[in-house]
Amino acid sequence: MARDYRKLDVFHLADKAALAAYTVTMGYPQEERYGLVSQVRRAAVSVPCNIVEGCARRGEGEYVNFLSIASGSANEARYLLDLSRRLGMAPAHELEPLESQYTEVIAKLQALINAISPRPSSNKPT
Repeated sequence: MARDYRKLDVFHLADKAALAAYTVTMGYPQEERYGLVSQVRRAAVSVPCNIVEGCARRGEGEYVNFLSIASGSANEARYLLDLSRRLGMAPAHELEPLESQYTEVIAKLQALINAISPRPSSNKPT
């Protein structure tokens, strides 16, 4: 039975961040349409998509792998938004809250990964 991604707070946060990333990149310069706009949007959408795909996988290992990919994409999105801010693509007051959202997504994904990952056995022979 597949896990229901709609029950995960981190999915809803990632989805909200992806929507915000699309909105904020609408104001980027037209010449960035195939540059930073495309990269930010791809990374932003990758986060909730990988959560959804991971939830559809049967094994815990596969689930953790897709959550790890989602975390990598969230880190990428956060970096690209920071770069955009430093390049003046959008005002800091628009980008900084979104960067903070991705920081929260990353923390929640790591907490979820830690919660479902098998613990190393402490029963080692001496």
